Amino acid sequence: MPAAADRSGLRALLTDTTAAAHRGLADELAELVDARVRAQLHGVDLLPRRSGRRSLPEQWLVSLTRSDPWLPASVDANSARALAGSISEWVRSGRVTAGRLDLCLRLHEPASAFDAGDHPADVQADPDAWIVEVLVSDKEEIGLRVPLEEWWAHASAHDSATTRDLLADLARATRVAPELAGLLAASVPTRVAVDGQAVSTLLTSRVVPLTDLGVTVLLPSWWTGRRRVGLRAKASTRKAPGTGAVVAAGLGLDELVDFQWEAALGDVRLSKADLSDLEGAAVAGRSIVRLRGQWVQVDAQDLAGVLARVGRRERVSAGQLLRTGLGIESLPDLDGTVVHGVVATGWLGDLLDQAVHSQVRPIEQPPGFQGALRDYQARGVGWLTFLGKLGLGACLADDMGLGKTVQLIGSVLADPADGATLVVCPVSVLGNWARELATFAPSLRVLIHHGAGRDTAGLPTAASTADVVLTTYSLVARDIEVLAGIAWGRLVLDEAQQVKNAGTRQARAVHRLPADRRVALTGTPVENRLAELWSIMAVVAPGLLGTAREFRERFAVPIERDGDAEATQQLQRVTRPFVLRRVKSDPQIAPDLPPKVERTDRCVLTREQAVLYQAIVDDLLESVDATDGISRRGAVLAGLTKLKQVCNHPALLLGDGSALPGRSGKLARIEELLEEILDSGDRALAFTQYATWGSMLAPHLYRRFGIEPLWLHGGVPRKQRDAMVAAFQSDQGPPLMLISLRAGGTGLNLTRASHVIHLDRWWNPAVEDQATDRAHRIGQSQSVFVHRLVCAGTVEERIDEMIARKRDLAQRVVGTGEAWLTDLSTDDLRTAIELRPEARGG
Repeated sequence: MPAAADRSGLRALLTDTTAAAHRGLADELAELVDARVRAQLHGVDLLPRRSGRRSLPEQWLVSLTRSDPWLPASVDANSARALAGSISEWVRSGRVTAGRLDLCLRLHEPASAFDAGDHPADVQADPDAWIVEVLVSDKEEIGLRVPLEEWWAHASAHDSATTRDLLADLARATRVAPELAGLLAASVPTRVAVDGQAVSTLLTSRVVPLTDLGVTVLLPSWWTGRRRVGLRAKASTRKAPGTGAVVAAGLGLDELVDFQWEAALGDVRLSKADLSDLEGAAVAGRSIVRLRGQWVQVDAQDLAGVLARVGRRERVSAGQLLRTGLGIESLPDLDGTVVHGVVATGWLGDLLDQAVHSQVRPIEQPPGFQGALRDYQARGVGWLTFLGKLGLGACLADDMGLGKTVQLIGSVLADPADGATLVVCPVSVLGNWARELATFAPSLRVLIHHGAGRDTAGLPTAASTADVVLTTYSLVARDIEVLAGIAWGRLVLDEAQQVKNAGTRQARAVHRLPADRRVALTGTPVENRLAELWSIMAVVAPGLLGTAREFRERFAVPIERDGDAEATQQLQRVTRPFVLRRVKSDPQIAPDLPPKVERTDRCVLTREQAVLYQAIVDDLLESVDATDGISRRGAVLAGLTKLKQVCNHPALLLGDGSALPGRSGKLARIEELLEEILDSGDRALAFTQYATWGSMLAPHLYRRFGIEPLWLHGGVPRKQRDAMVAAFQSDQGPPLMLISLRAGGTGLNLTRASHVIHLDRWWNPAVEDQATDRAHRIGQSQSVFVHRLVCAGTVEERIDEMIARKRDLAQRVVGTGEAWLTDLSTDDLRTAIELRPEARGG
């Protein structure tokens, strides 16, 4: 069959609804199908040949049973067209509505179900009879349906062929639905009275066959929900915090909850009298009964299951009830009886009502908190406290820059736990946690468990006198035997995407940590696959989403592969009480944000960086003791440059072209920041004072994220520079631009960026501010988040502290760059550049 158009036309025809009508072709195909079935039953996967070549219908059937639907290219085009015409005629003649008119059926409820005068007038005298009314529509005016009674009144105006076709259509419809046979006995076939059993059969068994034949069935609105009598669990739990009762900590989803079964129809509780009416209807053989204003299908098996359990008291975990109430799990031993959800009072009721976020009360000033919480942060603290006092896990998934750390600190103060809070974080933000705690909660006793000299054996004793213990993911895996033996009051996972792969060593270790309260902090709860969300929630709310296999079958596969909207909504319902996600563009948050949010990220040196840094310090101090004047100043400046380079990366100092991954704490933090920024769809500018560092970073970040960053430096010609700016500002432009501080610190308008990252510190804050203003300027419609990366315990941090204390004098004090450092005494220089303990990685 050489013509593509012929193939396309035939393929379209073969997908239409078929029925046996064209007798010659149909009989031949039926014979071939019977032969095909017999051959398969005998293990032969071939069609029998009568003699010689297969006929065209045979070849068509072969095409239908193979993965390739096309007829052989050797088929004559004219023969194929003839076959297509025969099939088209067969399809048309196999439909009920072969004439001008389409049939439609509408069901009317019995008159007895309505008050006098409310039911349409009808010729039927039986008030308990259901009425099936026939309507018709013209194929040329599909949207207009009129009762057949009206059309019949003007039948004389229509040609006899249309009337004949209509009657034939009705006859065919009654063969599919014998319950409608009364139509053909009427002098005017416009409506027929049927009993409840017939209605039940029509609705359950006849709709699909009638639809396949071209008859439209208008389903009653009450039937679309398919009301079935079932059970509902009624439970009572303690009141939530803030509602007049004190709730002990440590309850949570594992708490056993007593509940009682009650009969229900959807959201309506059924009384004993209702059940008695249903029993009577079942005994009388009635298939449909009106109950509480709704028509209900009476199913003997459903009713028996309800009667056997109603009033029974049982006990299961709160997690099981929650999952049952949200429709993702069924309680055991129900034998197919439908469950219409769960009703509960207290904290479980709040969760089921999805009212947690609006129910909790903001905590604007936690006891001992130094600072002011923004409105959305106060709501976050209240939410964390609400779930914490119930022993329930929480995932705070606010956008980067909205203050997840501050909210967590506020909840620690507002909800003291029996035992220390263990914060597990990447090594790159360990120092930042220590400083945030010292700033906002100076009353808390903080212990850092990190570094080669950490006292692992003495940790249980030390933790018993601490309020907060800080450690890293890598150390949890190493020290898990000791950490798992401590009764933690609260477990906090910062950058919780670190445990998104449940099979990693550190994720398995985190699962073993015992804690009454569990909190995950992450701006990206799902980066690539839904399994990452399961892994995080399995730590903070164990059992909520079932096993990994159950989650994959129930949610991950339907949502990721099929885009299943119902599964998506179901997952949102079950996770909503435990996940709080706010983004910068939220109307309730955007007005609360300043136009520029600044933070300093303190990174920890790797062992290689620390060794190189110390060697440079030793050489520098030795050289400055042996020189003076200009030589001394030159030695200090050269030494400071080397120190700053090693803080960025050993490869920048050594200039040996060696690999970048795994050797720099600052690089690790850069990757973490960019991962969150890029995943949220934001754009970023990254400034460095070293062009060599930018040239090294650009290819590394391309390999790491698959996005080629723009790299603007002093060697870029003006025309190319302008093209880069235009590309970044365009809708389809790259989301990341690396910029040399000297080349791009002024004169650029890059307002598409909502993040500015200073990869290394410039001693003059005015220069940094000018660079930040490339994004934070007129035309910027977003809040700008400024990240300054500083290596803790190094000269970078010393200068950062000095600038923070004297920023109003910074231009006067450090306005000449590093020159002021060259005049320091050797002792003062040693104080400024020496490596402090917190700088070293573990």
